[in-house]
Amino acid sequence: MGDGGVRRWTVVIPIKGGSGAKSRLGGSPALALAIALDTVAAAAQVAELVVVTTPEVGERARGVAPAARLVTDPGAGLTAAIAAGIAAAPALRVAVLLGDLPALQPDELRAALDFAERHPRALVADADGDGSVLITALVSADHAPAFGDGSRGRHRAAGYAELPIDAGSGLRRDVDTPGQLAALAAAGRLGARTAAELGGSGR
Repeated sequence: MGDGGVRRWTVVIPIKGGSGAKSRLGGSPALALAIALDTVAAAAQVAELVVVTTPEVGERARGVAPAARLVTDPGAGLTAAIAAGIAAAPALRVAVLLGDLPALQPDELRAALDFAERHPRALVADADGDGSVLITALVSADHAPAFGDGSRGRHRAAGYAELPIDAGSGLRRDVDTPGQLAALAAAGRLGARTAAELGGSGR
């Protein structure tokens, strides 16, 4: 499937704004925003986007993805934010991508969405194998988001087929800890915004 086919997908990206964003990283809100914007920039190259966040962060997201549809985060947690995004998306081919993937490459997301065309619902696990970074549904109403610790198991139990994405893919390398971020930085795999915020050089 070529790029035109993948563009049939809409990707919902929830981004938590404010001082609580990615607090486990021990970094500033600016670092969390840089990670999210690198994720948005990569995803915007292969799919239509619905970004669920605060109005302030939404304007920053639109700066890297001008065509993105912005939905105001209802402020009731991640599941509610995702539900708001799905409700604003088309009825067919909707994916949910977490916004903490600073090493994501467009081709990696494109390949996952190609695989996802073969399944009514599908998921991509994080590199640790416990969580999920991406879920997809050919019919948006079939989604049953269950992100958080142990979400890989919950999504599989809900009928999401696990996609065979290599553990080294940037799509699977979410960052929840300083160690995970440092490993990507050492490998030179961070997006430009995240690397600049850390004072290094990005891709």
